[in-house]
Amino acid sequence: MRPLPTAVLPLGSEPVARQYFGTDGVRGIVGEFITPELVEKLGKAAALWSGGGRVFVGRDTRGSGEELEEAFARGVVSAGGAAVLAGVVPTPAVALLRLDLGVVISASHNPPEYNGVKFFDRGGRKLTDAAEEEIEALLDAPAPGGGEIDRVDIAADSYLAHVVERFGSDLSGMRVAVDCANGAYAGLAPQAFEQLGAEVQAIGNEPDGSNINVGCGATDLAALQEVVRDGGFDLGVAFDGDGDRMLAVDENGDTLDGDQIIAILALHLGVDIVAVTTMTNLGFHRLMEDRGVRVLTTDVGDRYVLEALYREGGILGGEQSGHVICLRDHVTGDGLASALLLCAAVRGGSLAEAGAVMERYPQVKLNLPRAGRGPLPQTLLDRLDEVNAELNGDGRVLVRPSGTEPLVRVLAEAGTEAEAEALCARIATLVNQELG
Repeated sequence: MRPLPTAVLPLGSEPVARQYFGTDGVRGIVGEFITPELVEKLGKAAALWSGGGRVFVGRDTRGSGEELEEAFARGVVSAGGAAVLAGVVPTPAVALLRLDLGVVISASHNPPEYNGVKFFDRGGRKLTDAAEEEIEALLDAPAPGGGEIDRVDIAADSYLAHVVERFGSDLSGMRVAVDCANGAYAGLAPQAFEQLGAEVQAIGNEPDGSNINVGCGATDLAALQEVVRDGGFDLGVAFDGDGDRMLAVDENGDTLDGDQIIAILALHLGVDIVAVTTMTNLGFHRLMEDRGVRVLTTDVGDRYVLEALYREGGILGGEQSGHVICLRDHVTGDGLASALLLCAAVRGGSLAEAGAVMERYPQVKLNLPRAGRGPLPQTLLDRLDEVNAELNGDGRVLVRPSGTEPLVRVLAEAGTEAEAEALCARIATLVNQELG
C-alpha cells in the first residue's frame, strides 16, 4: 500500500481556550449546557462583536428552537442590533442570506434534546477560532440597548429559487427518494426535485419538534434504504436536521458516504484541487492521485475545509460525514445543492457504478466516553505517532476529541476489515489507559 500523501496545509488551528464554542458553534443538551440565558448572552456578544449590525437568524425544527431564537434576538436587541428572524430555514440558506451576521439555532445532526448556535460572518463564512474567542470575551460585557426585531417569511422561497437555478438540472424520468430528517428541509427539498421533473417520494417529512434526526436522515439511513429497494428508485438522498449534510443510497440500497460523493463530483466537475479532512478514506486519496487531482487535507470540521478552499482557490471539498461543499455559486456546504449535483452526475447511468470508481478501504470507528473536553494529552499523541510509524502506510489510526460531545473518537483503517477491527481495539485500549 502506498503511503498516505502528506497534507499540504496545516491540520486546522491550534486549540484555543474556548469555554463554549466547539467544532461548529455552541452546542449541547437543552436545559443543561444550552439555556435561554446562555443563548441570550451569545446574541448580545455576537451583535456587539459585529458592531451592532443586522443579524439574520434561522432555526431548525427542534421543539426548543423558538424559545432559543427569541432569547438570541433579545440579546441582539440589548446590544443595539437588529435581529431579522426567518423561522425554520436550512443552515445553507442562512449562509446565503446573512446580513452583518448569519445565525442558526440548531444542533445539526444531533438528537432532538440538543440545540445550539451556529454563526456565519458577513461574507457567509464560518467564524474563525479567534473570532469565537472574541465573542466569548464579550458574554458579560455591558450592552447599550436600543435594538429591534424584524421578521421575514420569504427566506425559504428565496433560497430554494437560488439553489434550483444554480445547481439544478433536468431530472425528468429520474425516481428519487428524499429523506428530510424531519428537519429544516421538510417540504422544501422534495419541492426542489419535483420542480426539476423528478418523481419523488419523501420520508422524514413531518417534523413535530421531537422527531428531528430520529430514525431518519443522514444519521440513520435504514428507512431510506428500504424505500429505495422496495420502490425501485434510481437513488435516495438523506439530509441531516439542519440541511448542511447529505448522504446517498444507490439503486441497490447500498450507502455512499461523503468521500464517495465528493469523488463522484470531483470527476464530474473536472476539478484539479479538492479539500477533505483527516477522516477521509485512503481510497479517495488513491483515486485522486491517479486522476491528477491535488488533495488538501485539513483537520476535522467543515469550516477548516472551507478555509482551505478559499485559501487555495478550490471549489469542491467536504467530509466523510456528508458535509459536501461546492463553492460554485455558493459560500458554504449545502445538502440540497450537493444532492442536485449528484443527480446530474449520475443521470443516464447508475449511482452504484459511479460510486465503484473509488475503492473504499475498511474503516472501524469507536466513540469512547470522556469526562470533559479539551485537547488530548501529549503522551497519548506520541504513542499514536509511534503506531502510525509502525503501520508504514499499510493502515492508519486517528484519535480526536469530539468538538460537540464528551467523547473521544477513534478511527482505524487497514487493508481488511479484520485488521481494522483489531487495530481499533488496540487503540481503544491505549486511549483508555492514557485517559484513565
